[in-house]
This record gives sequence, structure tokens and C-alpha cells, in this order.
Amino acid sequence: QNPSVKVASILSLPLPELSRKLRDGSLPLDHVFYAYVGKALQIAIETNCITEFLQESETQLRRAKLMEKQGLLYGVPVSIKDSIDYQGHDSTLGFIKNLNKPAAEDSVVVQVLKRQGAIPFVKTNVPQSLISYDCKNLIFGQTRNPLMFTRTPGGSSGGEGALVGGGGSILGIGTDVGGSLRFPAAFCGICAIKPTGKRLSKRGVMAGVIGQKAVAAAVGPLAKDVESLALCLRALLSEDMFSLDSTVPPLPFNEEVYSSTKPLRIGYYETDFFTMPSPAMRRAVRETKQLLEEAGHTLVPFELTNVDYVMFNYCVRGMFSDGGSSFIRKFKGEMEKGGSGLFFWLAKAPHWLKILVSWISKPFVPRFSSIIRSMKENTVDEVWSLHHEIEDFCHQFIAQWKQLNLDVMLCPMLGPALGIGYPAKLSVAVSYTMLYNALDFPAGVVPVTLVTDEDEEQLKGYKGYYQDWWDRTLAKAFRGSVGMPVAVQCVALPWQEELCLRFMKEVETL
Repeated sequence: QNPSVKVASILSLPLPELSRKLRDGSLPLDHVFYAYVGKALQIAIETNCITEFLQESETQLRRAKLMEKQGLLYGVPVSIKDSIDYQGHDSTLGFIKNLNKPAAEDSVVVQVLKRQGAIPFVKTNVPQSLISYDCKNLIFGQTRNPLMFTRTPGGSSGGEGALVGGGGSILGIGTDVGGSLRFPAAFCGICAIKPTGKRLSKRGVMAGVIGQKAVAAAVGPLAKDVESLALCLRALLSEDMFSLDSTVPPLPFNEEVYSSTKPLRIGYYETDFFTMPSPAMRRAVRETKQLLEEAGHTLVPFELTNVDYVMFNYCVRGMFSDGGSSFIRKFKGEMEKGGSGLFFWLAKAPHWLKILVSWISKPFVPRFSSIIRSMKENTVDEVWSLHHEIEDFCHQFIAQWKQLNLDVMLCPMLGPALGIGYPAKLSVAVSYTMLYNALDFPAGVVPVTLVTDEDEEQLKGYKGYYQDWWDRTLAKAFRGSVGMPVAVQCVALPWQEELCLRFMKEVETL
């Protein structure tokens, strides 16, 4: 309706520049808002990533113009994941039973965004229950990857990945308990950071498994570039966040760490010896390592051990310490079980049957056998000792890190994006990301390369470490991805989000 609006030039502005122009008044708020609403609609038609438009955003837009104090995100349209409470709207988690149960109030993260002048304008799709890295449920259907429609956008913040990756949102907020921010970012060719679990408030943010403490969940941003993530954290780590949720440590954004230019000492590994990296993943780490060395940083090999133990005993057993019964209860009366049929059968099976199946399957599918064994109902005593063991593991990992005198770590990130439906069959492939939820370290992803014909050729020799059904399926899932993005993962010690971002910025620049 307004031909003078230069939509393309608005959409091409990076977030820091866009927010500057909104604050100094050189760009009208309406122009930016409607440019993104239009683009979001187009991406939603292509990928099915949006669950609803937040009508209140138009009222908020009018209010924003009258704001006395302009926050850091003044006038910036922001998308939020379905599981993040927004007053008057459902947080469904893809469950039909959660329809028509609007949130009574905004989550703390939404309240802080609004106080910083941001305008949440849409909610985005998730997989049913959030415990998946695909993005499909019976209410809203399947979300597709904006770069290749036959691929998954990742999950569980998959709608965010597709919308931000497709250019329909300049900043998205999602959550991560096993890679749920990092998968969508890596699969859709954008950046994201999963902070330490308690760095941003989770008040009013719905979880897939409520109350479990073994594997830390986190709220974090997704955007096209690292500078935008930094701006988002600057805005969120404000006095408002700490006063609205007193359990969040009052640590404002540390500019000095983020803008430092001193050379880094960087640990790295190419594989976790559990999920064999695709040729493109390995190359992504190698090329990044080389560029970092050429730029004057020191790279030190880091030896990962016992990732299989961590996956089965800390992650699977930690998330489902009750044998999966509370998780299964959520599906009562729901139609879709998706690719989790086997998981349901397992969780419902009596203990003796699990032991038997585990024993029978061990010679053929050792990993499946281990998963069944770790899906047992634990006593309180066992849960406490598990938590103690995870704490110990974390301190040992930090000791190994400190012994090498590292600042940060460069790691592989699963990629390229798998075909739709594959994540349900490949729960074991979350090993690269979930490790850092068990440790509760901040971890971000940065896209660094695209799959080449040569990567595709080398994939023919992909065997995997176990050469089981999962390894064969993963090889299939990687195929036919020439031109798709591949990312690396950048990791720092707990509470060092600024250092993690500084490292991500370095990788992005190089």
C-alpha cells in the first residue's frame, strides 16, 4: 500500500545498522515492521514455519512510537518459538491438548524484549514435544528448510531456523536442550548461541521434559550474523532481566571480553568417535582451524573420550530418569507419536523385557542396546548419584581444558541438513551438540562452508564407527546435499558467552 517503502533495502540491512536507523529516526518503524511482515508471510507460504501472527504487535508498534526511552532493540520485529509464553496466545509444543489455553502473561524474555523496544510479531513452529531435531506436529504440520524444501530446518526451534534463514525475521528467540538452537541455525545457514542454562531467564518458557536437571536447557537468539546475536544479548542482559527473574545472575554483557583482539588459544577436535562426521563436517573444522592459525591464534588438539558413556548415561538416562513415564504421559490422548513409536514401546515395556531386548540386541546394534538399558526407572538414590557423576564429569572436562590452557574450543556441528523425517530415526546423531547441554557450556554455531561435489563423492565411503543401522541411515540422510551450508560449533566455559561470541565473530570474519 505504500510504494515509497524500499522493502528490499530494508530487508538487506544487518540488525545493528537497522536498529541504529530505527533509533535515529532515519527509518520509520512502520516501514520496517511491514517489510518484515510481508517477507515473513512469503517464507511461511514456502516453508510452513509460522504458527500465528501476534495481532498485538500492531498496537505495540503504535505504542513504540510514543516511547520516551528507546531500548537497544527499538522497533525491531522479533520472532519467538511456540514454546515461549506470549500473553493471550497458546504455547502448544505441538500438542492438541494445549490448544486454546492462552498464556496468562508474557514470559520474562518477552517482557524484556518489549522493554527494549522490540516488537514480537509471530510465533514459530516446533516438533511435537520439542524433543526432536525435526519440525513437525499434527496441528501445524511439517516445516521445511528454506534452502532446500526436501530437507528439515532442524529443531526443535525449527520454525525460527526456517524464518530467520529465509530472511523473514531479523532476530529469533528459541530454546535448546540437546541442540535445538544449533541444529536449525546450522541446517538453515545462520548463527545461533546457546548460553549457559541460567544466563537468560526461562520463566514462562515451556520445556519438553519438566523438572529434569541433568541436561541443562537454555534460551537463546538466532540471527544472520554474530554481531546481531551480541546486540540481542546486550539488550536481554539488562537490569530488567535481573529484576524480573532474580534467579538469573546479574551479569551484564561484558563489552571488554567481546571486543578484545588478543590471540586465542583454541582447542579443537574433528570427531567425537561416536557419530562419524560427514566429509563436509570434517573439512569445515580443518579449514577453520587453518584460517585461525594463519590469523595468529594457537590451535591445540583436544582428546574427547567416552562420548558414548556421556550420551547413554548422562543424556538419555538424565532426561528420562523416570524411565520416560512423564514424557509419555504428555502424549496421552494425542494422535501423533511420529518417529517415536519405538521409544514409546520401550518406555512402556516392563524392566525385565527391556533387559532382555537389550541383551539380545547387543551384538547387532550395541548403541540401541545401550539406549534401552539407560531408559530405566531410577530410584531417588540413583538420580542423586547420577547428578553427582555429571558434576564430576564437568569438573574433569574443565580440568582437561585448563591443563591445555584453552580459551575456547572449535568443534564439529552435525551437517548438512538431513532429509525430512530422518531426525526421528537418528536420535544418536545429537552427540556433538548434547554434550554441551550435559556440561552446561555456552555453545554457538557459525556457517563456514557449503557441501561440494567432492564431499558428496567422499560420502560413498562413509561407514560410521559402529557400522550399524544408524550409521547406514545417517549416510543416506547426508546424501544429495551439494550447495547446502555446513557450520562449526564454538564453545566456551560456563558464563563466558561474550568470549564464545568473540570467537564466533573471529570464525565468521575469517
